[in-house]
Amino acid sequence: MMDFEEYIRQGEPQKREKGYAWQTAIGLQDVDGLKISEYLLKIAKEHIEGRIDMNAAKTRIQIYYEKRKVCR
Repeated sequence: MMDFEEYIRQGEPQKREKGYAWQTAIGLQDVDGLKISEYLLKIAKEHIEGRIDMNAAKTRIQIYYEKRKVCR
Protein backbone atom coordinates (compact mmCIF):
# COMPACT_ATOMS: atom_id res chain seq x y z
CA MET A 1 0.00 0.00 0.00
CA MET A 2 1.13 3.53 -0.73
CA ASP A 3 2.38 5.54 2.21
CA PHE A 4 0.36 8.75 2.23
CA GLU A 5 2.30 10.02 5.24
CA GLU A 6 4.97 11.23 2.80
CA TYR A 7 2.46 13.60 1.21
CA ILE A 8 0.95 14.65 4.54
CA ARG A 9 4.37 15.66 5.90
CA GLN A 10 5.29 17.66 2.81
CA GLY A 11 5.25 21.42 2.97
CA GLU A 12 2.86 21.84 0.04
CA PRO A 13 -0.62 22.41 1.52
CA GLN A 14 -2.52 21.00 -1.46
CA LYS A 15 -0.58 17.74 -1.45
CA ARG A 16 -0.94 17.47 2.32
CA GLU A 17 -4.71 17.98 2.18
CA LYS A 18 -5.18 15.56 -0.72
CA GLY A 19 -2.93 12.95 0.92
CA TYR A 20 -4.88 13.18 4.16
CA ALA A 21 -8.21 12.91 2.33
CA TRP A 22 -7.11 9.80 0.40
CA GLN A 23 -5.62 8.22 3.51
CA THR A 24 -8.89 8.79 5.37
CA ALA A 25 -11.03 7.40 2.54
CA ILE A 26 -8.86 4.31 2.21
CA GLY A 27 -8.86 3.84 5.98
CA LEU A 28 -12.67 3.88 5.99
CA GLN A 29 -12.68 1.19 3.31
CA ASP A 30 -10.36 -0.89 5.47
CA VAL A 31 -12.61 -0.47 8.52
CA ASP A 32 -15.47 -1.90 6.45
CA GLY A 33 -13.28 -4.84 5.45
CA LEU A 34 -13.00 -3.68 1.83
CA LYS A 35 -9.75 -4.08 -0.05
CA ILE A 36 -8.62 -1.40 -2.45
CA SER A 37 -6.88 -2.04 -5.73
CA GLU A 38 -3.41 -1.03 -6.83
CA TYR A 39 -5.18 0.94 -9.55
CA LEU A 40 -6.96 3.09 -6.96
CA LEU A 41 -3.62 3.81 -5.29
CA LYS A 42 -2.14 4.81 -8.65
CA ILE A 43 -5.04 7.18 -9.31
CA ALA A 44 -4.78 8.63 -5.79
CA LYS A 45 -1.10 9.38 -6.35
CA GLU A 46 -1.83 11.06 -9.70
CA HIS A 47 -4.46 13.23 -8.01
CA ILE A 48 -2.25 14.16 -5.07
CA GLU A 49 0.57 15.10 -7.40
CA GLY A 50 -1.76 17.29 -9.47
CA ARG A 51 -1.59 15.30 -12.70
CA ILE A 52 -5.38 14.79 -12.69
CA ASP A 53 -8.25 16.52 -10.93
CA MET A 54 -10.80 14.88 -8.63
CA ASN A 55 -13.40 14.54 -11.39
CA ALA A 56 -10.93 12.63 -13.57
CA ALA A 57 -9.94 10.45 -10.60
CA LYS A 58 -13.57 9.65 -9.84
CA THR A 59 -14.37 8.84 -13.47
CA ARG A 60 -11.34 6.58 -13.92
CA ILE A 61 -12.07 4.67 -10.72
CA GLN A 62 -15.75 4.23 -11.59
CA ILE A 63 -14.92 2.92 -15.07
CA TYR A 64 -12.28 0.55 -13.66
CA TYR A 65 -14.64 -1.03 -11.14
CA GLU A 66 -17.57 -1.17 -13.60
CA LYS A 67 -15.38 -3.11 -16.04
CA ARG A 68 -14.33 -5.49 -13.28
CA LYS A 69 -18.00 -6.17 -12.44
CA VAL A 70 -18.75 -7.07 -16.07
CA CYS A 71 -15.76 -9.45 -16.23
CA ARG A 72 -16.89 -11.46 -13.22
